[in-house]
Amino acid sequence: MDRFEIARNLRQLIELDRGFGVEFMPRSAQAAGGVVAPAPARAETVARAVVPAVGRSAASALQAPTVQAAPVRVASPSSTAAMAAPVARLIAPAAPPAGDSIAVIAAEVAACRACGLCSTRMNTVPGEGALRPELLFIGEGPGADEDTQGRPFVGVAGQLLDRMIGAMGLARAEVFIANVVKCRPPANRNPLPEEIAACLPFLHRQIAALAPKVICTLGNVPLRALFGAEQPGITSSRGKRLSWHGTVVIPTFHPSYLLRNEQAKKPAWEDLLTVLKELGREPPKRR
Repeated sequence: MDRFEIARNLRQLIELDRGFGVEFMPRSAQAAGGVVAPAPARAETVARAVVPAVGRSAASALQAPTVQAAPVRVASPSSTAAMAAPVARLIAPAAPPAGDSIAVIAAEVAACRACGLCSTRMNTVPGEGALRPELLFIGEGPGADEDTQGRPFVGVAGQLLDRMIGAMGLARAEVFIANVVKCRPPANRNPLPEEIAACLPFLHRQIAALAPKVICTLGNVPLRALFGAEQPGITSSRGKRLSWHGTVVIPTFHPSYLLRNEQAKKPAWEDLLTVLKELGREPPKRR
């Protein structure tokens, strides 16, 4: 990615405040260059997770990135042969092993050799966040930044997801963020059906261990990984209240898609409002 494309992506992040029609931090704090304190996080968080500061202004977060942005994955909601059927069959969750936990699952992910992604990954990315979250976000798979750091959603799309979470009145440390596959697919391609099938049991066990009140899937891949290839795509399914083995699921667009599609920003915010409603929370008041 050249510097012009990086600058364009970063500018889109800043403009997203207005696109969602919400303020991510008080204007008084923006003018003073100050920091808004995050909501109190739950005491139980994954030990390996290093949660970035929440509530920084968009400008300060983008002017001094710690890691060069990876190429943004364009997850178009339109159906293609690969995305129309990301899983060949619906995989039902098995009973988790006795004594299962997020830490145990992460250790097994690190040792996993069940598919070819293990040969090209740098780090596994099992996920991070609160151990008893009300809300679980599920993406499709790690990108280059995530592969380097071993953490989910830390690139440009991850910065946007942080802002989306903040717009909901939540902190990143209060939710859990995971992916369908735990290793980066080469060149940020969509994970193959056999890769999804090999990794999906880990996600099923994470859902059982976390017991979230609501799951928010990001894009087509996690939506169909949970509900099967026959599930209508994200354009038709977004914002709808689905149920996965008794857990409410609200699908929305992947943050990388929002970076490239202005028209999707408003409906994505409406989806997040639906998530808040399911959580029994009021959206933050606009200033």
